[in-house]
Amino acid sequence: MNTTLRNSKDGGPWYCEPWPWFLASGPLLVVVASIVSAWVAIRSSDGLVSEDYYRAGLAAEETISRSKRAETLGLSAQVRMDAESLSIVLTARDASYRPPPALRVTLSHPTRAGLDQELLLLRQADRYVARQPLPATGHWLLLIADDAGSWRMMGSMVLPVRDGFTIGEPK
Repeated sequence: MNTTLRNSKDGGPWYCEPWPWFLASGPLLVVVASIVSAWVAIRSSDGLVSEDYYRAGLAAEETISRSKRAETLGLSAQVRMDAESLSIVLTARDASYRPPPALRVTLSHPTRAGLDQELLLLRQADRYVARQPLPATGHWLLLIADDAGSWRMMGSMVLPVRDGFTIGEPK
């Protein structure tokens, strides 16, 4: 009587059927992917983690204090650029401020570090001037600092600029 209830297709053990293997393949792939991910995490370096985080924090604090120093002095820079030169007229709200003999200017491209330029602008009468080929177009960050490194100002510009622009205008 047992032989009449048996299905004619049920001829072997479960592991000979394709469905259990098909259903188990998803979780098996997840386990393999987890092992590979763990191996990659252990073997690769954490590039963004600073070995000397304390010193990096101090440098950031110094940068912030230099920017605040420029605000305290009420510094303002009127910038004019063309293809061959850069000129800056520096003014201060603080009457006791004495202009430095030179300014350090960094032109930084936000996405292409190979285009960055550092300039030393020497004082000529009431302005600072550098004659050097400059970028003609694009978005640029302009960092202006005194030669001694006691203050700094930063601004953003999109070239070409027809009439110049002002960074750090007193409030």
